[in-house]
Order: sequence, then C-alpha cells, then structure tokens
Amino acid sequence: MPITLYDAIVPTKLQILRSIRTLLDKAEAHCTEHGWNPEQVIGARLAPDMFDFAYQVKSCHTHSLMAIEKAQEGEFSPNLDEAPRSFEGLRALVDQAIAGLETLTPDAVNAIEGQPADFRFKSFHMPFTAENFLLSFSQPNFHFHASMTYAILRMLGVKIGKMDYLGGLRLRDLA
Repeated sequence: MPITLYDAIVPTKLQILRSIRTLLDKAEAHCTEHGWNPEQVIGARLAPDMFDFAYQVKSCHTHSLMAIEKAQEGEFSPNLDEAPRSFEGLRALVDQAIAGLETLTPDAVNAIEGQPADFRFKSFHMPFTAENFLLSFSQPNFHFHASMTYAILRMLGVKIGKMDYLGGLRLRDLA
C-alpha cells in the first residue's frame, strides 16, 4: 500500500508535538526544582544569533498545523507573531496544533496534492506544489525547530534523553 501525503506528515507531527508538550512540562518542573525564573529557559538560545526557546516551540506550531492550513489555502507566509513568554502560553500553542492536527482527515490533506502552495515573504517568492512545500520546506523546518527545542533544554541541564524527543513510537501490533 503506498504511503499518502497525510501518512507522511500528520502522524509524525503529532508524535513530535506530543513530545514537545512533555518537554515543556519537564522544563517548567526543572525551573521549579532549581528556583529558576521561567525566562531562563524561555529566553535561552544555543548561539547569540539564533532564535530563543520560545521561538523554537512557536515554530513547531507554525510548521505543523499552520503549514497544512496555509498549504490548503495555497499560500504560506512566515508567522511573525511574538512567541508566548510563558510555559502556559507555549503549552497552549502546542495543544492547539495537536488538536487541529487531530481533526484533519486523510481525505482533506491528500486532496491538496498537486495544488499550488507558494511561500511568500515580502518580495521573496518560492512556488511549490502543496506536497513539495510540506515535505521539502515545512517538514524539515518542523524537525529543525523541534530538535532545537530539545537541544536548548539539554544545554540547560534539563534531565531529558532521546526517548523524550522521540515520544510515542508507532509500533506494529504483535497480536
């Protein structure tokens, strides 16, 4: 059976978003345990010229639910909204992405194959088909920002490991 666009995108984004949700809880617990101001995590960055933790989490929303919605509309522009500056706000954004992805049907996602889905930012334009936008632009961006979220927490000493990033794997049923 061939894999569909829905199969290639939605289940993995849900898997990683759920792990990001758990990472947020662990980050907040780390702050509480160590008496840190939450901004020590929310504003942390791996390098001075990189975006901070909050932006990384926000971008997981941008390149999951928002990317699919914008591909369905035919045009994606970067989300320039300020990232939430609290764990509660970041969790709400991740929860919104999870809830939205859970409502998508395979038919709705697969129906956009072959449709135009252009990236536009100011005068910059990249013409894509929906599947090429989602698979070659949005999906790599999603995984980049998710891994940066994880890496920042590791750098800060939050007790997490690779399985915290991978989350709930989709194993085959042995029954």
